[in-house]
Amino acid sequence: MKTIRYRSRGEDVHYLEEILTQLGYTVYVSNYFGRDTDAAVKDFQKKHNLVIDGIVGIKTWLKLIEVQDNAIAFNTKLLSEQDVKDFANQFGLELAMVKAVNEIESSGKGFLVDGRPRILFEGHIFWRELDKRGVNPAQFVSSATKDVLYKKWTKIHYKGGAGEHDRLKKAAEISTQKEFHEAAYSSASWGSFQIMGFHYKNLGYASIDEFVSKMHKNEHEHLKAFGKFIETTSFKGKKLLDWIKEKNWARFAHGYNGPGYKKNKYDTKLKNAYVKYSNS
Repeated sequence: MKTIRYRSRGEDVHYLEEILTQLGYTVYVSNYFGRDTDAAVKDFQKKHNLVIDGIVGIKTWLKLIEVQDNAIAFNTKLLSEQDVKDFANQFGLELAMVKAVNEIESSGKGFLVDGRPRILFEGHIFWRELDKRGVNPAQFVSSATKDVLYKKWTKIHYKGGAGEHDRLKKAAEISTQKEFHEAAYSSASWGSFQIMGFHYKNLGYASIDEFVSKMHKNEHEHLKAFGKFIETTSFKGKKLLDWIKEKNWARFAHGYNGPGYKKNKYDTKLKNAYVKYSNS
């Protein structure tokens, strides 16, 4: 490709602007390199540790094409509308119900842009999972581990996005004992529906590693895990599947998210999302 920049014209500019739109930038696709394209290129260069000059030379072209290829591969991981419809029919749910849970749990996105599943690592669950495996968590608490290993729930250590994978890795590597690997991966919620890893056995997975590998595969696997979870998990004498069918958002949210649901207004958020999708 030619080296192009602000005010360049031609087919190469058109191709550049097509790639930028595929990567989520709002630019006018034409044969002219305008200010909108210049701003998008500079933003792309900044995010990918390139020289921020707005000039699309060999290094920027190569990075653009690499990221575009990753984005195309990433799209194969995502749920289609038909996937969600088929799931709703299978479980006798309204489509709006499934979409509501998906939105509230993960903002409708099961994967990060780098292709890894969205997770949230819970240090208090890690404490509990280690204890279940005969490991005394208190022996491993230090200034270096206090952000991933603690006895009571807190959100002050959440980092979000890729930072949660960093926390998970840090927890798993506190010790080479296999219990730390198993406990750490069991202590994160995974994917589009944020299913906690420690449920893996009840959901029919042979090991935490099998569950995690499925969560890395695609959002269809996230949806399957969600189906297994609401079909097998009971709360207050009923399956979560029944609570959601009854639109009892408080009972569903309590059973799904735990007693902290009220503080986080999960029931209200689910109800509002359901109404939105019902009316769309």
